[in-house]
Amino acid sequence: MSKLVYVLNGPNLNLLGKRQPAIYGHETLADVERDCTRVAIEHSLAIRFLQSNAEFQIIDWIHEAREDAAGIVINPAAFTHTSVAILDALNTFDNPIIEVHISNVHKREAFRHHSYISSVASGVIAGFGTQGYQFAIQRMAHLINQVKA
Repeated sequence: MSKLVYVLNGPNLNLLGKRQPAIYGHETLADVERDCTRVAIEHSLAIRFLQSNAEFQIIDWIHEAREDAAGIVINPAAFTHTSVAILDALNTFDNPIIEVHISNVHKREAFRHHSYISSVASGVIAGFGTQGYQFAIQRMAHLINQVKA
């Protein structure tokens, strides 16, 4: 049976491919989901791929993941820099968490340099475009297998 990984996406990522393609690229969120699914299958994982512009919805999914997920990959988008509530929810999750950012947030505006999420993440992937999600799934497979061993 495949281990389940939640892939959570925050605000405005539904506009991926349309919003600021010079920063975020031309791939759509559907493209990212397709690539994540492919990599997950290669590593005997299942994914639940979700996106919301609403902070409460992301928190509810984190609570749900506590019951059935082996890991969480999260791109909290702008909530990275603002949401203590998402941090508090992630603090209740006992399995690996990987934070993903499409752009290199450290080359951008100063307010983007701080992440509330990084303090609970097993790792942070930033600046590799949407390929960062694939890296996150690969790393998550490794972390989950370490837990099983």
